[in-house]
Amino acid sequence: MKLHILGICGTFMGGIAALARELGHEVEGSDTNVYPPMSTQLEALGIALRPGYSAGNLQPRPDLVVIGNALSRGNAAVEHVLNERLPFISGPQWLGEQLLGTRQVLAVAGTHGKTTTTSLLAWLLESAGLAPGFLIGGVPGNFPVSARLGSGAPFVLEADEYDTAFFDKRSKFVHYRPSIAILNNLEFDHADIFPDVAAIQRQFHHLIRIVPGNGRLIVNAEDRNLAEVLAMGCWSPVETFGIDAGDWRARLLEADGSAFEVRHCDRLIGMVDWTLLGRHNVMNALAALAAASAAGADPAALLPVFAGFGSVRRRMERIADHAGVVVYDDFAHHPTAIATTLAGLRARVGEARIVVALEPRSNSMRLGAHADQLAPALADADRVVFLQRPELPWDAGKVTAALAGRATTAADVDALLSELAAVVRAGDHVVFMSNGGFEAAPHRFAARLRGP
Repeated sequence: MKLHILGICGTFMGGIAALARELGHEVEGSDTNVYPPMSTQLEALGIALRPGYSAGNLQPRPDLVVIGNALSRGNAAVEHVLNERLPFISGPQWLGEQLLGTRQVLAVAGTHGKTTTTSLLAWLLESAGLAPGFLIGGVPGNFPVSARLGSGAPFVLEADEYDTAFFDKRSKFVHYRPSIAILNNLEFDHADIFPDVAAIQRQFHHLIRIVPGNGRLIVNAEDRNLAEVLAMGCWSPVETFGIDAGDWRARLLEADGSAFEVRHCDRLIGMVDWTLLGRHNVMNALAALAAASAAGADPAALLPVFAGFGSVRRRMERIADHAGVVVYDDFAHHPTAIATTLAGLRARVGEARIVVALEPRSNSMRLGAHADQLAPALADADRVVFLQRPELPWDAGKVTAALAGRATTAADVDALLSELAAVVRAGDHVVFMSNGGFEAAPHRFAARLRGP
């Protein structure tokens, strides 16, 4: 079958393309952002990429068009599909129907930590000899690809609560029918499609409704919003995890989260010593370990595996260390993620200065839905340079004012880099935080440090 994928260079749709190609389909696709690393990964698989969304990209006529959720009515390719009555489907529905029905699906849901937890869970199952398939919404450190079929029964994937497509407003995860579902956390996000946290809770309950009675829910014991979701009704066994509560617990041996003890129902399992930082990553680790155990792996045997886990690209990725300045690239999209990430770094670096360059890039951040929470989230930063592009519809001045002289704004990336260069000194840790491209600001700053 010949598939044409609209939005093929997104991490999820690129994964769909790779899986379809591995299944033996002829695959091609279109996108407005055809650039590495996804473009090179897809081209290496023999997948033809066409820039833009013109109707001509769909000639000759494909057997099926897979439409990403970034596309909507008015898009030239979408209008051509509808006018010419081309068969079409969403990425999540195609995945659910063509691949997941025969697999043991392990789905990772939550506002934060989906990509890291999915990558870690796939690595644990791989290390246990279970040869999982997976679809990871990022570039994993332990695998050469972000998606593969795998030869074993398990299939691990991110279970995103964002809507499926312009013609299907259900959350993506309802298409996956997992046997094991991780509910990592739940906060208000995606202000462009959800009016409040209650609307997101309803979607999470739709996921709970399709986990079978002989399946397993792995739930954050410290999250009140998830407790309310479970109270709506639950028909599957539940195991909980947490640092302060839960069936699976951690006791921090290092304040930065780089070493911790694991217990299951008060039984000591052992100790984890790894490179990741922060309380949030300890929670991700507990969730992944509990899910791997539910899939049949021996949790005690997996603890040494954590030491070899290479995190996903752009999750506090250390990209430079020059002239006494360390530079990180972090995929920040929400105040809670910002706060927990910086808290982990603070525990690691002690009194050293932390300088943050922040781009409000997610839909919720750009809309100002989290504006009141940003200053408290940046409490561990000594200096902040906030990218306030002219098109940002809200005034970042209240954020910088709340940081009492520790923050400034910049109207563009060039001005932001100049401001950083003026304030950064030897011994500083500079964290670039954005869930967008940030115009390659982290690498441009690193190059500036190195000089000509």
